[in-house]
Amino acid sequence: MYAIVEIAGQQFKVAKDQQIFVHRLSNEEGSKVSFDEVLLVDNEGKIEVGAPVIKGTSVNASVVRHLQGDKVIVFKKKRRKGYQKSNGHRQQLTEILIETIGKPAKKAAPAKIKEEAPAEEAVEAKKTVKKEAAPKKVAEPKKAVEKKEAAPKAEVKNEETKN
Repeated sequence: MYAIVEIAGQQFKVAKDQQIFVHRLSNEEGSKVSFDEVLLVDNEGKIEVGAPVIKGTSVNASVVRHLQGDKVIVFKKKRRKGYQKSNGHRQQLTEILIETIGKPAKKAAPAKIKEEAPAEEAVEAKKTVKKEAAPKKVAEPKKAVEKKEAAPKAEVKNEETKN
């Protein structure tokens, strides 16, 4: 049985009793962790795929230890320019041990006692009177605006143009 689960932004294929290294988790060493974002479960050939996750399924694990990954050195150089730059990085990791994969055991829900409302309240609820809606106001048609005719323009005589 294996599952594909999303842990700290990355997807991992996990199986029971497997130890994996993930990005640093905030949990303390020895504490239990549960991951609810299970994307796929394969149970002896029976494959269940989530859309996007399988609801009600979780992967339970325990935090073994916190550690740092190997040092990665980044070296930059431009030849004949005298430019050299060295930089390093060590990733913070958490080692976890997968304990169980699957759906959590269902707890028996306590029996609910049905409370019946008094008969008088039910009768009163049925007798409620509906309020009548106020009559709607009818919009009056808009009056047409009459356009005033423009006064004829006075003709200007130019004496110079008559020559």
